[in-house]
Amino acid sequence: MHQTNTSWFLKGMKDGIPISLGYLAVSFTLGIAAKNAGLTAFQAMLTSLTNNASAGEFAGFTLIAANASYLEMAIMMIVANARYLLMSCSLSQKISPSTPLIHRFLIGFDVTDEIFGISISVPGKLTPYYTFGAIAVAMPGWSIGTYLGVVMGNILPSNVVSALSVGLYGMFLAVIIPPARKNKVLAILIPSSMAASFLFSKLSIFAALSSGMKIIILTVAIAFIAAILFPIKEDEHDA
Repeated sequence: MHQTNTSWFLKGMKDGIPISLGYLAVSFTLGIAAKNAGLTAFQAMLTSLTNNASAGEFAGFTLIAANASYLEMAIMMIVANARYLLMSCSLSQKISPSTPLIHRFLIGFDVTDEIFGISISVPGKLTPYYTFGAIAVAMPGWSIGTYLGVVMGNILPSNVVSALSVGLYGMFLAVIIPPARKNKVLAILIPSSMAASFLFSKLSIFAALSSGMKIIILTVAIAFIAAILFPIKEDEHDA
């Protein structure tokens, strides 16, 4: 049955609710970092609305606290958030070639790990309105959580804050496990990717690389190997 843009938007909102709740919990710690850097609750919330990226924001708040220059800030943001370029390129292949440029920009504005995960899992071509719906729910959760982290984060016990930060990992597992149960290739690639990521974090030769750069290298390498070992046939891709 053909689904309208409104129905896709509502479906995106529904799938975005768990992401929003996870963001709300995790961004508490981000709010604490913002407060320690001297930002007000409103400034921290505005930062999360315009830069929905945990690693990038943490790095930015750290540089603000260290009185870094704008150039240093810009370079750090590019490095920390570079992996989203790969996700955007992947999503550009998922949407229809006739998708308007403004829709492409709106999707690219808030490509996060979790929103990318549910968007890329949509069967067939991706309708931008699905991603818009997920963003409409997830982004407020991230920014409000940051705001609350500044206002009351330091009041909470440290063990509670630490427990909240684990929520995002559990939510991300909920995104990747169902597709892996249906697809044997994904069932192989996901644990392989986890193992490779663990090795990258432990091997001293990669110690100088940022976490964002490690993700980029792993993404390109694993995708390249998967494309060679498990190519998708044209008729399968069109379906």
